[in-house]
Amino acid sequence: MQPPGLVQRLAVRLQDAAHGSGQLLHGWVQLELRRALRVRALEVCARGMATVHWLESRSIGLNVVYRDYTSCQTFLYRRRQLIPDNGEATVLQAGRHEFPFTFQLPETLATSFEGKHGSVRYWVKAKLHRPWSTVKKAKKEFTVIEPIDINTPALLAPQAGAKEKLARAWYCNRGQVSVTAKIDRKGYTPGEVIPIFAEIDNCTSRAVVPKAAIIQTQTFIARGTKKQKKSVVTSITGDPIPAGKREVWHGRALKIPPVGPSILQCRIIQVEYSLKVCVDIPGTSKLLLELPLVIGTIPLHPFGSRTSSVSSQYSVNLDWLSTIPEQLEAPPEYSAVVSSPEAEQSLAPPCRSELWDILEGPFFTYIQEFRFRPPPLYSEVDPNPTSDAIRPRCMTC
Repeated sequence: MQPPGLVQRLAVRLQDAAHGSGQLLHGWVQLELRRALRVRALEVCARGMATVHWLESRSIGLNVVYRDYTSCQTFLYRRRQLIPDNGEATVLQAGRHEFPFTFQLPETLATSFEGKHGSVRYWVKAKLHRPWSTVKKAKKEFTVIEPIDINTPALLAPQAGAKEKLARAWYCNRGQVSVTAKIDRKGYTPGEVIPIFAEIDNCTSRAVVPKAAIIQTQTFIARGTKKQKKSVVTSITGDPIPAGKREVWHGRALKIPPVGPSILQCRIIQVEYSLKVCVDIPGTSKLLLELPLVIGTIPLHPFGSRTSSVSSQYSVNLDWLSTIPEQLEAPPEYSAVVSSPEAEQSLAPPCRSELWDILEGPFFTYIQEFRFRPPPLYSEVDPNPTSDAIRPRCMTC
């Protein structure tokens, strides 16, 4: 058996902290030895996996029975031997040794994710096999950002909808509330502003309050059962609309904060977004209109191209990982925007401590933030203005 303490350090170092699907993963296994060491093999493995797990309890008489829901999906599994196991030990001299490696990532991966009931994680693990000794291991995690290009016809299509609700109290008809809303496209990136065009008609006898919010829905699937967690990303509140009046939103701005992109390519974990316009009606449940959203990673092309040829020229820019804000503003409670049997009728803003309890842990470790909106599709400034010295031509001459 080898004397203890010969291996001073075993570590995995990666060239980049974040990667996209289809890229090359470059790294090194670093090994520092105090004295010469006999090594049987040194292997490195790259793995990526989505896992889901939760427990549900049910009372049967005096006993409580727990049911386990677990599922997993593998995205990446690559192995390589840096020192092959050929039946004979390899002697490494004292000092520092580096063994480079490269892995080709698959073309389709899921974005790294951390949620309440599941996660998507990627890592590289090195294993040092020595004769008559335990295997020494080292592990290094990395982030994967699956590119979502919003410059596609499906994500550039406008989204619109309409709903109405009859307000009742003690079997009395108090009138009807209706809402119509429209946004210019389905796909957005963090940092962009969503202009909301909406009309709210209040035909009741009491004032109503309109709101708009971006909702994130995390869906976990295991054994044919779904578990969902919804949270409010950001929201705005309009002015109260008096009885018998109409409110019109001419592009009311709702800015998307730094959030993780949508996860659409995973079989057991999905992260979806929606824009919900709701109207708080006193004495009855809220009127709710939902428009689907997709949060992407590739921003809108400056010239508004809607062809796949232009979007194919894009690549994911990962420089934003160094600009992650240290602290995010807490969003409001989900029940304050979306009606539910357990939701309180009052829409008073909750305290900050309650807000942070809702979002249990980071749902995405690395967050993208775009500082600027894309330029307009055209210029309203005349590039060839007429000179004041030139006498305008008379149209009757």
